[in-house]
Amino acid sequence: MDTRNRIAEKAEELYMRFGIRSVSMENMAEELGMSKKTLYQYFADKDELVEEVVKRHTQVIRQECEQIALEANDAIHEIFLIMERVMEDFRNMNPMVLFDLQKFHPRGFQRFSEYKNEFLLHFIRVNIERGIREGYYRSDVNLEIISRFRLESMMIPFNISLFPPTQFNMAETAQLISENFIYGLATLQGHQLIQSYQQAKKNNLS
Repeated sequence: MDTRNRIAEKAEELYMRFGIRSVSMENMAEELGMSKKTLYQYFADKDELVEEVVKRHTQVIRQECEQIALEANDAIHEIFLIMERVMEDFRNMNPMVLFDLQKFHPRGFQRFSEYKNEFLLHFIRVNIERGIREGYYRSDVNLEIISRFRLESMMIPFNISLFPPTQFNMAETAQLISENFIYGLATLQGHQLIQSYQQAKKNNLS
């Protein structure tokens, strides 16, 4: 692994664990066993490093989402598989990450916003269209409104004023919001499929 990639990987690990603001470039250099001077040879400043971490992380999620969509049996199965993947991230993610990104690193947040408003919105829309074709989602929904509603509901667990990390678990909050969304969107046939996937998940855990 080249040095630039090694730095970005360590930065992502530390940001996810501790939040972005609390990890300085000095902390980063210490964790990597290199001098700050060497670190700055690869990244001009923390803003550039944060932007690189966001770019890498969103690329990985994009690839994984596209693979899941190909492997899923149906639209609801796709949602369950995505939720499992998201839960892995959220269990190991500091709730302050998105807040820190928005407040202190505008370039990185702009890159995240583009990923959210372009790829994620499109991905959600395609899933809803698939579910309608399969008969598992209601056909009477306004596709544009419900897609944007779903997109914004995915961001709610990151709202630390609404869900303080001391009171709410981010992974559990995200899962509950997702389940309520999909139940509201599903047809009666879809409800039966949701329940079968939920039961299968319980059986796997037991």
